Amino acid sequence: MDKMSASHLDLYYGDNHALKDVSLPIAERKVTAFIGPSGCGKSTFLKTLNRMNDLVENVKITGDVQLDGQDIYSPKVDVTLLRKQVGMVFQRPNPFPMSIYDNIAYGPRLHGIKQKSKLDEIVETSLRGAALFDEVKDRLKKPALSLSGGQQQRLCIARALAVEPEVLLMDEPTSALDPISTQKVEDLILELKQKYTVAIVTHNMQQAARVSDYTAFFLVGEMVEYDTTSKIFGSPSQKKTEDYIVGRFG
Repeated sequence: MDKMSASHLDLYYGDNHALKDVSLPIAERKVTAFIGPSGCGKSTFLKTLNRMNDLVENVKITGDVQLDGQDIYSPKVDVTLLRKQVGMVFQRPNPFPMSIYDNIAYGPRLHGIKQKSKLDEIVETSLRGAALFDEVKDRLKKPALSLSGGQQQRLCIARALAVEPEVLLMDEPTSALDPISTQKVEDLILELKQKYTVAIVTHNMQQAARVSDYTAFFLVGEMVEYDTTSKIFGSPSQKKTEDYIVGRFG
């Protein structure tokens, strides 16, 4: 079952044709990885899935992206609500300059939850969901920026989970982390797909092979090949995919 899908998606930054006729399903409660060399369009594609590209000047998008069968680019769509349904975790941890607790409670408060007992419950559930609660439960009032890089990234995942998204987008979520923190985030991704649909951009092919169910290979704005991860890494149907995976370029 597909949670989201893109069909015939083209994206232009001014005259630069950054995504070319991309059609791709995102399977429900699975992890889909986007791989490819730098500048190939994978992060740009990820950002079309929750309309983050709306924030960039001179962007033109044609084609459509659907979430549960609804076109997210329809004028009727409430973008704030869309970004609640489709959360995002960025490459570098970006906690707000406030306490650990307030980082997590920020989104729910924004969406109208004021009751302390309810917020306490959301904070705990979200931190548990990001495998961070036991490490921080005694210092929830401390600044989030006092956490280590790996903890900050899991905090950002918890913050995304706090508004109960359906889809979680991750843009190279471990590229700024050490190996131990990377392992924790990868373990977490495998747990998250029990409840969420996950799409991850990674430049680390071993990571894609470890955490994803499906993989899409991008090259110069085109989606060259999409299949199960075992097929993409085991016997890709396109020579370009194989060349990239065995390290002949990129």
